[in-house]
Amino acid sequence: MPAVTDYLRADLSDSRFEEVDFSRSRFHNVYFRDTVIRGAWLQRVEIDGYIDSVTVNGVDVGPLIELELDRRDPDRALLRPTDADGFRRAWDVVVRRWDAAVERARSLPEDLLHERVDGEWSFIETLRHLLLATDAWLLRAVLGDPVPYHPLGLAHSEMPAGIPGVPHDTEARPSLDEILAARADRLATMARVLEELTDEQLDEMTQPVLEPGYPESESFPVRRCLNTVINEEWLHREFAERDLAHLEGQSG
Repeated sequence: MPAVTDYLRADLSDSRFEEVDFSRSRFHNVYFRDTVIRGAWLQRVEIDGYIDSVTVNGVDVGPLIELELDRRDPDRALLRPTDADGFRRAWDVVVRRWDAAVERARSLPEDLLHERVDGEWSFIETLRHLLLATDAWLLRAVLGDPVPYHPLGLAHSEMPAGIPGVPHDTEARPSLDEILAARADRLATMARVLEELTDEQLDEMTQPVLEPGYPESESFPVRRCLNTVINEEWLHREFAERDLAHLEGQSG
């Protein structure tokens, strides 16, 4: 196998690739906005990401993909809430599905829950990231706590280090019970906020938190903040369950 060449945080926008061989290449956290690919051979290609206005051989495949994903998992349709009751239903789905994922994880040796599959976050790293996501978009953005971050939280890998208060301990190895105990408090706070949520509040703007931190010191629609928490929970559970299947095969 030839040596792998890494392009990390490289800006290749406005580039032209012609007669280029990308076989066995990996693309992670890449942006293909306003990109044209013609004369391509796509065989045994796996794409996992946000799909919008993607035309393949003259067909916009985005709506087709969404319909098929909804058919496979009817719970997905509940993850697009428009009113306060819809947000409460969506959160019930999120909690129910995560409870099942955690029970599935408990059947594995705990060492495997710290193991990364194909370079993605481990199961426990995923829970650590969701801890930070809730701290950032619920406790800070919605509730106004300037520095709400639990020390076991894990920022996304693209976030620069040095943002005040935001934890960046990539070497921490908390137990599953330890991270779940920290997470339980955040889940309860989200449930309380949603229980009191009204339709009118969804379209209100948050008060900007002036102290530096993440997210930025600006106002956000409450709807956006709550959607961010719910979508993070849903998507990362899907990733975690995908990798649990691999770990179960490895363990079994």
